[in-house]
Amino acid sequence: MSKTVTDNTLQAIISHAKEYGFVFPSSEIYDGLSAVYDYGPYGAQLKKNIRDDWWKSMTQMNENIVGIDAAIFMHPTTWKASGHVDSFSDPLIDNKDSKKRYRVDHLIEAHADKLMEEAAKDNDGGATLRDRAKQLIADMEVLLANDDFAGLGTLIQTNKIQCSVSGTSNWTEIRQFNLMFSTELGSVAEDANTIYLRPETAQGIFVNFLNVQKTARMKIPFGIAQTGKAFRNEIVARQFIFRMREFEQMEMQFFVKPGTQKEWYEHWKNERMNWHLSLGIAANKYRFHDHIKLAHYADAALDIEYEFPFGFKEVEGIHSRTDYDLTRHQEFSKKKLQYFDTEINQHYVPYVIETSIGLDRMFLLILSNSYEEETIQKEDGTTDSRVVLHLPTKLAPLKLAVLPLTKKDGLPELAKALMDECKPSFHCFYEEKDAIGKRYRRQDAIGTPFCVTIDHQTKEDNTVTIRYRDSMQQERIPMSEVKALILKHIA
Repeated sequence: MSKTVTDNTLQAIISHAKEYGFVFPSSEIYDGLSAVYDYGPYGAQLKKNIRDDWWKSMTQMNENIVGIDAAIFMHPTTWKASGHVDSFSDPLIDNKDSKKRYRVDHLIEAHADKLMEEAAKDNDGGATLRDRAKQLIADMEVLLANDDFAGLGTLIQTNKIQCSVSGTSNWTEIRQFNLMFSTELGSVAEDANTIYLRPETAQGIFVNFLNVQKTARMKIPFGIAQTGKAFRNEIVARQFIFRMREFEQMEMQFFVKPGTQKEWYEHWKNERMNWHLSLGIAANKYRFHDHIKLAHYADAALDIEYEFPFGFKEVEGIHSRTDYDLTRHQEFSKKKLQYFDTEINQHYVPYVIETSIGLDRMFLLILSNSYEEETIQKEDGTTDSRVVLHLPTKLAPLKLAVLPLTKKDGLPELAKALMDECKPSFHCFYEEKDAIGKRYRRQDAIGTPFCVTIDHQTKEDNTVTIRYRDSMQQERIPMSEVKALILKHIA
């Protein structure tokens, strides 16, 4: 077998995700809604399995981490205290001719990508174009880090960066745009208060710090985990479900004694990478990216990046946030958010190590890593092909497909008996339509790791043929051993 690498892997994944019920464009019958997606039958289950595995790794495997589920709506002062009202924004620029609005970093990155494409076609000047592209990105990162909007405007004009619609470089000044969605709370619009859809789940953890610490009887160091929806009004959302306006986060805030934050930061940096690698993903697909310029409240920060089809991009962040969050909420709420440490007989505001991962990005990571187009060399010298999702067994939406060879002779009854035995323990699928080869291919395409065929020999000796998705190898085993074998692979 050989793997075929397509020129447009992301587009192939997007098409595959829709065709096989993983991800659909939202409101598609009304021509869709930009940067919003719905998860289909297999996508919803895969997403749940990723979430459950993360939740287990945090709250079940760590005795000092508990979970909560905070509301999406929060008191509006929450977002004033967190800094989101004043500073949660992106630099934007408009083209005066097309009226199209761009995020500045995306506009410059797109121009750099264009230079790299031209470099690939130019044998003589390719090196020069590549150097220009790299310098452009480097200059942009410095200017963004210093909030130098005038410098960014000059960079755009100097490089003659054009609007993709009008083809002109007739730009407005760069300005900030707040990314939070606002709505009104109240029965009468005139009397309503403006509140926000949360842009992150972390603040629900911070405002519940004392509630959780006291009721769960937690001692420092301890963590609080949460998964849930967050909302950001991304002006330019792109790359499928990588950047969306409605998305889901999996976050854990770990509260530590001041002065110990560096060792806990290193601990969670390694623990989180180990979780990613436990899914069977090659280590060379990941890398750490340390932040050069830190947020004013942080003393260390890095991203775990994965090599998507469109390059290395952030999938998870590890941040040492000092005591900023609890101190700010203490200041705005006028309530003490301190911990009494009996070992040193002292009150203090804990420091926080944050791990924050995007569930939708993790979903795309799993799809990208699993998707493969194979060319298969057959014994008779001919070739065949298949698209297969090499999903980790514990994450696969379906673990087992039960396939009676024919729809008669009592084979469906035997197949359904096996289904009844297995389905309380894991998700199974029953199918009796089409040739067995076509059924295998459909299960390969949705990532089902095991197929069991019930045939006439099963009636004689109670054995079945089990087929392994990744190798396509088949073996004969007693039907009574199927459940235990699959549970072993899941574990």
